[in-house]
Amino acid sequence: MTETDNIVVETAERIFADLAGAQTINKSTDGKWKVALWQALAESGLPLSWVPEDCDGSGASMAEGFAVIGAAGRAGLSVPLAETMLAGWWLSQAKIASPEGMMTVAPTNPKDSLTLNADGTISGRARSVPFASQVRHIAVIASGTGGASIALVEAGACRIEQSLNLANDPSDIVTFDRVRPLSIAAAPAGIDARSLQLMGALLRSLQISGAMESMLDISVTYAGERVAFEKKISKFQAVQHNLARLAGETSAALAAASSAAEALSHDGAAFDDAILLEVAAAKIRCGEAAEKGAAIAHQVFGAIGFTQEHILHRFTLRALAWRDDFGSESFWAVELGRMVAARGADELWPLVASR
Repeated sequence: MTETDNIVVETAERIFADLAGAQTINKSTDGKWKVALWQALAESGLPLSWVPEDCDGSGASMAEGFAVIGAAGRAGLSVPLAETMLAGWWLSQAKIASPEGMMTVAPTNPKDSLTLNADGTISGRARSVPFASQVRHIAVIASGTGGASIALVEAGACRIEQSLNLANDPSDIVTFDRVRPLSIAAAPAGIDARSLQLMGALLRSLQISGAMESMLDISVTYAGERVAFEKKISKFQAVQHNLARLAGETSAALAAASSAAEALSHDGAAFDDAILLEVAAAKIRCGEAAEKGAAIAHQVFGAIGFTQEHILHRFTLRALAWRDDFGSESFWAVELGRMVAARGADELWPLVASR
């Protein structure tokens, strides 16, 4: 990580600590903290980190943006920062300027697709769109007779069925009924729906690994403070074993997500088979780690970790919810298998060894 990367991450972490601390949020009953948090994020330019300066963005590097996403995961952030960053990056691929305010992207489910009609409107249905009911704009990709197009759509022009994910964050169904986009342009060569899925899957992997870092940190701290049978529970072999397993799962998730982020951060990196291998492996491994890690963390805390007042669920539930966004482990395992089969057995080892 460069000095510039450190400055960007430190800025994000300071904002998260000041305005989105877990205890602060748990004590809030009206959600007003989100207004102050988003205002601070917007003033810092973080939501539009990946938008070039000529499109009114911050012009940050991919690596800087990925570092911010990891920090958001460590904070268990429940505002659409990652989604707005992704939407801004997506729109910039077609040189579409990003508007102010919160954004999200669609479709996020690999099985969904949107159609660009002959009259320039967009139709289709997108499930599990994060924060759709809370944002002002949605960045989409739609396919028509002339190929794929990237568009900016006003959320209010769509029919939104509100729903919640496991962490009680919005995960809505958005219906596009001949919605006319605010801006639209042809997707450049090499940029398609798969590119959006891969980018989203990487962001969720980074968020999961960040959340697991926090799970490990608070679990170790709690075990060193909680006393049972006249000694700290960290002295019990079973607890030590669980914490070691949690540390191993966290390290594996971090390694996989960081490797994929580094691969995509290189200038000129294309969404080719090598990137598919990195991102698919990261999403699969981070999803598995989230499942195992959440169970271990709650075992360490016992009943108190399940209470609404405790901060643990803020990280465990989001890590579990993020598993299904932009493709689950099973989806990416199938895609990875198809890619390997298509390339042939002789190509597998050279591809893996080159990473």
